Amino acid sequence: MERYKDLVMFLGEVMGDDVEIILHDVTDLENSVIAISKTNLSGRSIGSPVTNLILKMLKKGKAQNKNFITNYEGIAKDGTILRSSTFFIRNHENEIIGMLCVNVNYQKMEKVINYLCEFVGVDIQHETKKNQPVEHLSPSIEDLAKASIKEIVGATKIPPERMSQEEKLNIIERLNENGIFLLKGIVSIVASELSTSEASIYRYLSKIKKAN
Repeated sequence: MERYKDLVMFLGEVMGDDVEIILHDVTDLENSVIAISKTNLSGRSIGSPVTNLILKMLKKGKAQNKNFITNYEGIAKDGTILRSSTFFIRNHENEIIGMLCVNVNYQKMEKVINYLCEFVGVDIQHETKKNQPVEHLSPSIEDLAKASIKEIVGATKIPPERMSQEEKLNIIERLNENGIFLLKGIVSIVASELSTSEASIYRYLSKIKKAN
């Protein structure tokens, strides 16, 4: 992974202040960011954890046959929406060992394009690709867990403290599918966010494992 660090700095210099380049080493999920360009759009730093997207990719393992994905939506902690792309770095066994990520703040460019389109009377929609994932660019494990849970719980429109055991089991199953439990120390954070005990989370996970 060391050879990619210089590439991060090179691309950062070439692509300018509205582009962030980040290198992830997935052998340490809790501290995966090992290089970041001088432009910091997402608020992360060296030692920040993986994203929800990376966890999903690792959960799929070798079944994921793409070498890269482009132009999907990335959301920084402050809510800034970025246009993101990721290149998967693999070893000789075709296992993902790292990721080179490019995040673009296209808002200034979009304002110029919208102005020009309005000026010449052209209606153009600039969208990220449909059916692409949304990536949470979280600076800490806690933020990543909260964002992942909020995304799933938000769809149910039921606050955790009012959820039945079956509803919480469904949430845990979704989180497990998304790879969130690959992170060390995540159980206590999930338990707190779902207003339940760590023992209950382990029981849910055991039940899911037996069912599969």
